[in-house]
Amino acid sequence: MATINSISYRFPNGVGLAGAAIGEFAETFLSHDALQFVAKLEREFGEQRRRLLRRRNERQMDFNVGKMPDFLPETENIRTSYWRIASIPSHLLDRRVEIVGPPHKEIIIKALNSGANTYIADFEDTNSPTWHNILSGQINLQELVHGTFQPKADEPLFHLSLTENKERQTSKYGMVIMVCPRGWQAEEKHVLIDGKPISASLFDFGMFFFHNARELLAQEAGPYFYLPKIESAQEASLWNDAFLMAQDEFGIPRGSIKATVIIETVPAAFEMHEILYVLKEHCIGLACGRWNYIFSFIKKFRHHNEFLLPDCSRLSMMVHFLYFFSVLLIQTGHKHGAHAIGGITTRNALNSKGKANEEMLAHIFADKEREVEDGFDGTWVIDPAAVAVAKAAFDSRMSGPNQLHRKRRDIQITSQDLLTTHKGGVTEEELRRNISGILEYFAAWLNGNGVIYSRHSIEHHAATAEIARSQLWQWLHHGNKFMGGTKAEKDFYRRIAQEEFQKLNDEEGGARSVNYALAKKVLESLVFDMNFTDFFTTTAYQYID
Repeated sequence: MATINSISYRFPNGVGLAGAAIGEFAETFLSHDALQFVAKLEREFGEQRRRLLRRRNERQMDFNVGKMPDFLPETENIRTSYWRIASIPSHLLDRRVEIVGPPHKEIIIKALNSGANTYIADFEDTNSPTWHNILSGQINLQELVHGTFQPKADEPLFHLSLTENKERQTSKYGMVIMVCPRGWQAEEKHVLIDGKPISASLFDFGMFFFHNARELLAQEAGPYFYLPKIESAQEASLWNDAFLMAQDEFGIPRGSIKATVIIETVPAAFEMHEILYVLKEHCIGLACGRWNYIFSFIKKFRHHNEFLLPDCSRLSMMVHFLYFFSVLLIQTGHKHGAHAIGGITTRNALNSKGKANEEMLAHIFADKEREVEDGFDGTWVIDPAAVAVAKAAFDSRMSGPNQLHRKRRDIQITSQDLLTTHKGGVTEEELRRNISGILEYFAAWLNGNGVIYSRHSIEHHAATAEIARSQLWQWLHHGNKFMGGTKAEKDFYRRIAQEEFQKLNDEEGGARSVNYALAKKVLESLVFDMNFTDFFTTTAYQYID
């Protein structure tokens, strides 16, 4: 028994909470029954999750000694035989533009006014997982689903009316809502189950499901999710087991949950068919997580000099390993009746004016036009200003709701196509841009902001920051020579980092000096450590409440 805001509060057996934000959410959201439900998920699947994470480490040891990933011979029948996923609900057939962002109130309002087909409430790459962000984000989504969401008095709310959106209504505000929980690698330190932190994935999924599943079904929709950071069919199967248990627990039909898997790791690229297969009752699509895929490529092959990549500004989707990865995703999804959803461009349309803005919008249009011509059924954007141009690109090339009929049999893809490295040098300017961007992003993330527009007019979220910091590690630990002959060494890195830190600090007038100093400390711990840290969030999470 605990007393919160003078209210006696009974926690389920074995469940403990920590965090300053408990009081304002305890009665309405962190209820006894809700916590009991997520505790049941954790007790059922927590140890299996930890085993799968250990398996990731074992596979990494194989990669370190040169054993490269390949298509699994034991599952060849799944890849070659004919089978289909369960049917896609009619209101989910057209997903041509999906806008993604953290579930902050102001972001939700912009998303709902953007004209996108879907809002993806992201607890992963565009969200800083402060306890307040996690809880308030869940509350915002609960209010959105139940029709009690209120904007500020001076802000208009909805771009389209309920009647105009009736055929794709999944909330009382007429927009498809999907939730992206944190990946299997993350833990939620503010919720302890039998003395251990709960899986952040199970917490995010379980809380949204508990509070909203029945209401969504009453609206003739359902609980819809995006699944991030999966590395194998076994990890996808764990999600499927969690879905089955949740549906059975609530007495709702199996298959009510629908999910799209973000293919954003190299190991997952070799198991796309298998991932779809184990989730086929629940899965409706595969999404191309282009930025995290680049990060995974660097991370998985970090010990091999031949896999050194140039700065990501020169890694377009037409680079060999990225292009064939994206085509394989389209082939796989469409073969089995699942959507193929394209990825985010990092260009920012909002923070530019005049010619620069026109050039960025043209870049976004060209990127989305390439996606629809390749065969994608839809795409992601972060910036609300990019919705119209992305939709225009898809409207110009896609007459129906999707392109599931396009099978892309014109290209045969081998494992080598997915492992062909793009060569290129690195300049000191690119090194500076990486360091500056990471310091800006880490400082913002530590301050509770998971997506920013940098000084270089580039959108930064966790995936782009991961690319930048992993490349710094890669260049430094392989003694990479920059164009001009300077070798990447610790003293050289420290000098550049200090100069970029000073520029940022001076521009801010010292207002965020503490965060920049901590951001610099976190970055140096990641870059100089001989043992590569898989996710910067596991290091930085200790510094946020």
